[in-house]
Amino acid sequence: IRTGFFRIPPTRCRIPDIGRSGSGPVRRVSSVPPPGTWNSELSRLPHRDLYRLSVTDPDRFWGSAAAARLRWIEPFQRVRDCELRSGRIGWFLGGRLNVSVNCLDVHVEKHPDRVALIWERDEPGTEVKVTYRELLETTCRLANTLKSHGVQRGDRVAIYMPVSPMAVAAMLACARIGAVHTVVFAGFSAEALAGRIQDAGCKAVITCNQGVRGGRTIELKTTVDTAVKTCPTIQHVFVSQRTDRLTAMGQMDIPLEEVMSSQLPVCPAESLDSEDVLFLLYTSGSTGKPKGLVHTQAGYLLYCSLTHQYVFDYQDGDVFGCVADVGWITGHSYVVYGPLCNGATTVLFESTPVYPNPGRYWETVERLKINQFYGAPTALRLLLKYDDGWVKKYDRSSLRTLGSVGEPINHEAWHWFHSVVGDGRCPLVDTWWQTETGGVCIAPHPAEDGASILPAMAMRPFFGIQPVLMGEQGEPLSGSSVSGALCIRDPWPGLARSIFGDHQRFVDTYFRPYPGFYFSGDGAFRSEDGFYQITGRMDDVINVSGHRLGTAEIEDALDEHPAVPEAAVVGIHHEIKGEVPFAFVVLKEDSVDRPSVVLQQLKDLVSTKIAKYAIPEHFLVVKRLPKTRSGKIMRRILRKVAMETSSDLGDVSTLDDPSVVMEIIEAHEAYRKQRKEEQKKK
Repeated sequence: IRTGFFRIPPTRCRIPDIGRSGSGPVRRVSSVPPPGTWNSELSRLPHRDLYRLSVTDPDRFWGSAAAARLRWIEPFQRVRDCELRSGRIGWFLGGRLNVSVNCLDVHVEKHPDRVALIWERDEPGTEVKVTYRELLETTCRLANTLKSHGVQRGDRVAIYMPVSPMAVAAMLACARIGAVHTVVFAGFSAEALAGRIQDAGCKAVITCNQGVRGGRTIELKTTVDTAVKTCPTIQHVFVSQRTDRLTAMGQMDIPLEEVMSSQLPVCPAESLDSEDVLFLLYTSGSTGKPKGLVHTQAGYLLYCSLTHQYVFDYQDGDVFGCVADVGWITGHSYVVYGPLCNGATTVLFESTPVYPNPGRYWETVERLKINQFYGAPTALRLLLKYDDGWVKKYDRSSLRTLGSVGEPINHEAWHWFHSVVGDGRCPLVDTWWQTETGGVCIAPHPAEDGASILPAMAMRPFFGIQPVLMGEQGEPLSGSSVSGALCIRDPWPGLARSIFGDHQRFVDTYFRPYPGFYFSGDGAFRSEDGFYQITGRMDDVINVSGHRLGTAEIEDALDEHPAVPEAAVVGIHHEIKGEVPFAFVVLKEDSVDRPSVVLQQLKDLVSTKIAKYAIPEHFLVVKRLPKTRSGKIMRRILRKVAMETSSDLGDVSTLDDPSVVMEIIEAHEAYRKQRKEEQKKK
């Protein structure tokens, strides 16, 4: 194991008393070696011993890591207080700190002119570099701006912005004053944005006049204007200028750069409890309503910091290139919080993989000398369709680690990424984690020196993570070569704490299916060697280009059309996007003769209510849906039909009318023939 597990000298924080979770006896931390001693001990520990320590004595492992890696205003008194059956999760109790101080101030003290952010703007070669000193000053000006307009500790602030230094500063400014940010992906519709603002009760929105991506401009302020009309809690809309185009400003609108320029570049950091809320992030669930997952301060930051260093082999001075959007958890953890906590130089990628050509990623790697490249399989599947010359024409010798995120990576994409992009010399870490987990939970690294990496497998649990596969009867499966529901025994610091405003839904979703365990909603396979491979979602959530999308959310949008009495959506495999939605739609009699008009309206409806990427790839008009006698739609049958495996439908005896199956199969066959004819004409 590489030295440097504890970056901050022990003089910066005394180790507090640490109690075990539950009702067991409290032991004093004086029995734990001081951090400096641990540092030298850990540098000699093989990975298996370090992992064993993390699961057999988590108080000692995480308590020492937190004391040494984070700067505390007041030291914590107890490492954890967790009980998964009730969804009670608490880490580093009694401790107080500020996340922005850990991401900015501690580095400004040591190397103020180190580059914190490289903003890789849409046009190649126009990158902007921001030092830690500059980012701290911008963050403080923005924090003071928020405070001067009434934003206080605990208030929620929506951020609807493209990937940019101002978006990062907005997140850190909220963290500095104790406000709670909820970043909404800047591709979501006005209605989707409004729903998240309403659920969170946001007091303000921070946005841009426009976004720029792939050579196109996107009207962000216009979307926000529409959204806030139905959001009575919004008092101010702060508008940053991404482009030179002037935008109409209303009574609530505030020109962000203009007001920031008159604010002081210094802002005192709030002292926040370890378990105060840091941010909300909305993710799709199996019901129609997105859920606002709650992440708190210390545990989340520590877990991001540790996983960023150990999974990707981050070393001091590296340029870390995660090309995710800040609107997703990957952007939160591995564009912003993890890299900045570790003092890294992190890349903000504003463009697309194919703008202005399919070599964009690799030209960026050459120009910025990126050391770690972390991207999504859906982008890789898109790029491998082009000639390898788009990769090989650029110098990629700076790369040391490759990573994939968002969905399981297929073998073809894995081998292309490893062999062509990495020249077969860079470890490729296929990472498994979720919005709920806060950071990487299963990945090939960290591991013993020289340990093997198997293609398209997440493989090894991270420190403190104990995967358990559950059988159909809810029993833990032992042994190798078994598949089951992927659960995790015992909590870890990065785990989400609740669903905003609905803790019971949090418990019901993640802890009730398998009491005493966290249920991921994914299935997994454990190999003969004990390695883990993720097999996909087990619930009604699909993964479109790395973005989780609840099928119920799409169904709700479709059902709003007056011509659609009911609809059902399933996910099917797609060569590029991983999965895409397939919609089975029942039309009212007066609309059956004009299906093309209605289907176009349905596409527009989904785009308006959710986002363009949520529009089903396929629409099949059917007379009725397969239902059980109790009225439940049997999506299993629809999925088989959509995937063209209807020869193996399984038991259909529970259907109210089994003849509906043949109706749907015949409709699908006609749809298939129609698509083939259309493709021939093209």
